[in-house]
Amino acid sequence: MIEFHFELDFQLINEPKYSDWVNRILTSEGFEAGQIDYIFCTDEYLLEINKKYLNHDTLTDIITFDYTNGEVVSGDIFVSVDRVKDNAQRFDVDVNNELLRVMSHGLLHLMGYGDKKDEEVVLMRSKEDEKIKMFHVEQ
Repeated sequence: MIEFHFELDFQLINEPKYSDWVNRILTSEGFEAGQIDYIFCTDEYLLEINKKYLNHDTLTDIITFDYTNGEVVSGDIFVSVDRVKDNAQRFDVDVNNELLRVMSHGLLHLMGYGDKKDEEVVLMRSKEDEKIKMFHVEQ
């Protein structure tokens, strides 16, 4: 089950479209959905999680907690809407596109994709682009 939670004044337009997209991403990689929770929040909210659970005192756009078991993907994906908006402006991209990038990024982490090594970053960016295009394809 894919659920969306909002810890700030923000809403996704057409949540079923996002759920369908997440399911299609999972299927495209040979996985299925367990319990996947997207939690949209502020910088401050995510900073507290970063400090408490990861001992990092820095702002970030996403933190993912992985509960995946085999091919069944489960996890909590915390997204800072503040960072998404700032990054969209900084990289001169559409806010909705940046949101899709971050949402797919967290999901890709749950499916085992990394981003610590240079070659992992290249693959991650490629996968993000591929998954963003899937959002714009009507089923």
